[in-house]
Amino acid sequence: MRIDKFLWCVRYYKTRNMVTEACKKNHITVNGQVAKASREVFPSDKITFRRDQITYIISVLDIPANRVGAKLVDIYRKDETPAESFAHLELLKLSKEHYRKTGTGRPTKKDRRDLEDFGTDIEEDETE
Repeated sequence: MRIDKFLWCVRYYKTRNMVTEACKKNHITVNGQVAKASREVFPSDKITFRRDQITYIISVLDIPANRVGAKLVDIYRKDETPAESFAHLELLKLSKEHYRKTGTGRPTKKDRRDLEDFGTDIEEDETE
C-alpha cells in the first residue's frame, strides 16, 4: 500500500492530499529515508513524520484494506512516539494561553491603556 494511503487509512491525516503535500516537503520518512507519496509500505516498516509540532514515530503492523474506524487503528500500527513530545505540546499550549485567552478577540482600548500603565509603573520603579 502507498504511504499516503496508509497514513490516511490509519487516520493521521484527514485527506490523502495533505499526506502528499507533507511528502513533497520531505516531512515523512520510511526506515530513515525520505519517502515520496507513492512509496510502498510493508509490515515492520518504521514511519517518522512531523505534524502539529510533534514528531510521530509509528511501526506498521499490518496493512488495512481501506480507511478504518478510530477504535481499530491500533491493529494496524504501533505508536512509538515519546511521551515527552506530547508533554512539550501541552507546555506550548499553556504558554500561548498565558499571553491572551483564545477567542477573546482584539485588545480593547482599556486593555491597551492598562498595558501602557503597567509599563510606566515599571519605569517609575527603576528611576527611584
